[in-house]
Amino acid sequence: MERFRDGAQDAFEDLFARHAPRVQGFLARMVRNGALAEDLLQATFLSVIRSRGRYEPGTRFIPWLMTIAANAARDALRHQRHVDAYASREDTATPASAAPDDSDPSLRRHLLDALQQLHPDHREAVVLSKVEGWSFEEIGALRGISPGAARLRAHRGYEKLRELLGELELEVAR
Repeated sequence: MERFRDGAQDAFEDLFARHAPRVQGFLARMVRNGALAEDLLQATFLSVIRSRGRYEPGTRFIPWLMTIAANAARDALRHQRHVDAYASREDTATPASAAPDDSDPSLRRHLLDALQQLHPDHREAVVLSKVEGWSFEEIGALRGISPGAARLRAHRGYEKLRELLGELELEVAR
């Protein structure tokens, strides 16, 4: 990142090639929409370009990059909630968000549906800790909270997932 910050244009291509797949995977899990994740990936790296002058040499790049990506995902989810709320007022016969498809036998599908129902802070902590393998110290540093607060967010996410997936088991058993 220091090379890019100092004006080496080819350094950006290297950064993008190296980190885009990981960032896109994170974004896809956060927003659960491939096209939106792709848009957010582009927005994230556009922010990197715009913010390169503010990057502090010696700062770890991955947490800085993932903070930008997480903020983009949060903004998109917040915007989507507003759109969904407006749409539900316009058409009260259609729920704002679809319920998980009970006929889908795929556990992955159900897990992704359950993840989407988590509070964004809890979903982020779960994805970063369990999928990305981040420590609670790293998650805390990313969000500007203590490691204990990051652990609590993840724990609340795990509990809600257990509850949601437990309800799924009951529905499937019927």
